[in-house]
Amino acid sequence: MVDGKASQEISEISRLYVDGTLVGTFRLDDRTTQASMPVEVADVAGQGTAHQYVLCGEITIRNHAGAPEIHEVSGQGVLHQPEGHVFAALSAENFSLFYLADPTDPTAVDIQPGRSSSCAAPVS
Repeated sequence: MVDGKASQEISEISRLYVDGTLVGTFRLDDRTTQASMPVEVADVAGQGTAHQYVLCGEITIRNHAGAPEIHEVSGQGVLHQPEGHVFAALSAENFSLFYLADPTDPTAVDIQPGRSSSCAAPVS
């Protein structure tokens, strides 16, 4: 999976869950503007090659007045045959849509519209 900081972002923290298990956390800021990590997906008996994902995060942007503004973002969907794919974490519609996609294969992910109810702000 790869994730990159958009030009209007100050920082971003994203968490990826596959089949209910946290498999990766990304922290982006001015020093780390892009991150990537391999994600292993367990082959669960009877599950086939489709895996549920949930993408959760907090994105801090600078608004038009110049003040920091935090957006909680989330998205979910199904990864189809994820082995060998490179999924990018993407945001659209003024950070109201957060999802995974493989730019080389649009059939690799089914995005389920709406925010995920599985995301909760992390406690540190």
